[in-house]
Amino acid sequence: MHHKNIKLLARKQLKKQYPNWNRLSRKIKKEIARKVLAELSAEYDFNGDINASPSELLGIEQQVATTGIITLDEMARFIDMINKNSIIKFSSYKRSPLYIKDDELRHVDELIDDGVINRLLSYDGYSPAMRDLFPANLFRAELLKAIKYPEISYRKFCTEEYLGLDRKQNRVFCGLSLSRKEMIDHTQLSKFRSALSFTQQVNLLVYILHHFNQSGLLGDNILHGIDSTELASDCKLPLASLNINGKKIRIYNDIDCDCGKRRNKRDKSIYVIGYRLHTLTAIDAKTGQSFPLVSLLAPANHHDSHFLPFLVHLAQAMGIELQLITADEAYHDKDGSLFQETGVIVTTPPSSKVSVPEHVDTDTGSVYCHAECSIPMLHLGVIDERHEYKCDAHSSDCQISGTCPQCRFIPVDSGLFQRIPRHVESIEQAHDIRKNCERPFNLLKNQTGLETVRVRSQHATMARCTLGSIAVLLIKMAGMRRKHAADKPQQISILQEQKAA
Repeated sequence: MHHKNIKLLARKQLKKQYPNWNRLSRKIKKEIARKVLAELSAEYDFNGDINASPSELLGIEQQVATTGIITLDEMARFIDMINKNSIIKFSSYKRSPLYIKDDELRHVDELIDDGVINRLLSYDGYSPAMRDLFPANLFRAELLKAIKYPEISYRKFCTEEYLGLDRKQNRVFCGLSLSRKEMIDHTQLSKFRSALSFTQQVNLLVYILHHFNQSGLLGDNILHGIDSTELASDCKLPLASLNINGKKIRIYNDIDCDCGKRRNKRDKSIYVIGYRLHTLTAIDAKTGQSFPLVSLLAPANHHDSHFLPFLVHLAQAMGIELQLITADEAYHDKDGSLFQETGVIVTTPPSSKVSVPEHVDTDTGSVYCHAECSIPMLHLGVIDERHEYKCDAHSSDCQISGTCPQCRFIPVDSGLFQRIPRHVESIEQAHDIRKNCERPFNLLKNQTGLETVRVRSQHATMARCTLGSIAVLLIKMAGMRRKHAADKPQQISILQEQKAA
């Protein structure tokens, strides 16, 4: 943990002492980074306590919002209040839908309420008077680029070619005048993303999720999943590095990013320099359709397991009802603390490192009382982190019923006996459908242009990811890119089974 604390101290010192870090030359940055690491290693007390919070050590302290998040229920009332308020008007722009010929853009245009967006993105001292561009205009410009022009740069997007007077559809969608040559500059969009606090990003997501829930795209049987993907930065070599007890501490041009192991990919290195995006998804268990809900962006060198509780708490703060989460082994609730704190059950494929208890069928997970027993025992539930089983045989069917204890307790583990044990019907389907969590990442990268990250800070990258998730949900709601092939039914009844239990 000390190497993480040293990296944290280095990040804080560099950001505080060099607020203009991005403007410095690489040569000067290398000198500064080496000097800071050398001073910290010389003065650091390895026997002292680490006072930093887990979120600080993980590099996500700016993404742990404690106040200001609007829940889904509150958002419905907030929208109703805005619609009824006839006193405060943030924008008088009259958008003519006749100019928006594209069906997808027209659908998105009808969903987005500029008054709500401006209120969500307002701040203390915000005044709409004498403004040429409102937050809603910049938000719409970001959506337009993500939905229609993900492959181009911001510099190219903010030109006459895409936002000129002859591009009436784009200008009307963004709320720009059709008679004046006003434009949106790429620096304005950059400042817009940088100025978006994490709370504002989450509230924008809640606003879109409010519409998404009303769209009917999700069925009644909703399963949630968690997965992660890499977002590589353009940093190639560290400015400075330090080896502490076999752990490398690296400082890159992007102070927040780091080097971590990549998922197995044949055409890429096993290491990635940048970030990992940890995303909670909603999965329709009947169709297998999956949709991104909310994400956290962390340096790539941290293990996935650290981010499970942060995502669950954030989702619950947004008013998302979570019951069962399917994930890979990295996100396992090992000690049951997450369930005790939130009531959320996490199921993962059984870990091969956990030994199977005696008298258990490794293929089906069926439990038997002893070696001579041939009838599977009945699962009663979990008591004090132990699975309770009782004999399910009639006394006439068992010759040793008089001497048999007829009950058995097996501790909860990360193998066959997680909180929902292996023998429960449909649990394998929940594990199989977990693979659908990868689809939102493919959409974010390919549909909204996140495959190549052109921003150079964690905060701006997180804003891009949030706007990308919003664009994916809006594209889904517009429904213009749906495949006509019938979805294969994948009915999973595990939620109903769990409720009954």
